[in-house]
Amino acid sequence: MTDSKIDAAVLAVVEPSWRKVAMIISKAAHRLGGDLPAGDAGYHSIAGRIEALVRDGSLVAQGDIKNWRHSEVRRP
Repeated sequence: MTDSKIDAAVLAVVEPSWRKVAMIISKAAHRLGGDLPAGDAGYHSIAGRIEALVRDGSLVAQGDIKNWRHSEVRRP
């Protein structure tokens, strides 16, 4: 699984309005399907890419994005 494939899945499910990081991870995982590593490793891969997208300005975050259920992201 490449970073660019995960990034594309995340950006495809993120909306202009705020959405919980947990929801974005779930939707991106569903979109990636069997290509995603099994178990929690796949979810953590997506979370890591969300953090990278926030750092590079592709996404905007509010809250501590390491706390998936209590933080949100959206398109800038």
